[in-house]
Amino acid sequence: MHNHDHHDHHLKVTNKFLWGILLNTLFVSVEFFYGWKVDSISLTADAWHNLSDVLGLILSWFAFVMAGKSPTKKYTYGFSKGTILASLANCVVLFWAVAEMFSNAYVRIKSPTLIDTNTVMWIAGLGIVINTITALLFFREKELNNRAAFLHMIADALVSVAVLLGGFIISVGGPQWMDPIIGAIIGLVILYGTWNLFKKTLRLSLDGVPFEISIDKVITDVKNIEGVLEVKNVHIWAISTTRNACTLEVKLRDQYDSEKIKKDIKQELRQFRIQHTTIETYL
Repeated sequence: MHNHDHHDHHLKVTNKFLWGILLNTLFVSVEFFYGWKVDSISLTADAWHNLSDVLGLILSWFAFVMAGKSPTKKYTYGFSKGTILASLANCVVLFWAVAEMFSNAYVRIKSPTLIDTNTVMWIAGLGIVINTITALLFFREKELNNRAAFLHMIADALVSVAVLLGGFIISVGGPQWMDPIIGAIIGLVILYGTWNLFKKTLRLSLDGVPFEISIDKVITDVKNIEGVLEVKNVHIWAISTTRNACTLEVKLRDQYDSEKIKKDIKQELRQFRIQHTTIETYL
């Protein structure tokens, strides 16, 4: 029953990625066309930003599919680590997109360009709708790649809001530089969220202890198990963005059953999403 539920969830998440890729590819095509047609730097820049996120979605989808592959003799943990690498790549892509945003904002401030504000606002409004719908697909997902996809889409929606506001302000007689200024402010917000995700993902890629796990708490909880005297040489790392592994040495009281204690320890560690545990016991 558990495997069936896991398969159904895996299929649902895969379909979410595919829907997100389809919707955003269509929108990017429209945005590029109208950005070229009305010679709007902000629309074209936003289209490039959205395209980078489409590539991020494709990368995340590929990693998620690979994570579902069975282990082999060469890859005994399977291909789950690909989810961490994909999440890291997504962060790099988003950093690049923010850098492009700042660069375009700088150009627009130095050399303001008259644009067709009505077209800009309509396309930006469509972008808000498409990106919000895509973000909602991943809203309840906790896995890092899904959270990365959610952040990407929220970032895109915010950028579209900035473009729309800039177009509106200009349309009512505001200065031309309002659009790039708002875009730069939104870029800082995106940068903040991406930096937090990047720190978490980088630690996982270096086999560090996941942010949500306190190694001191792990040791304390294991030591509180009846029959355990000492815990040492604890190593915890991520196999994927949802699964962790742990190795540790445990000193036991000589009258206790080591197999039972090992079972109790593994059960205790499941609260930390540690599914793979190797325990060495000694007296």
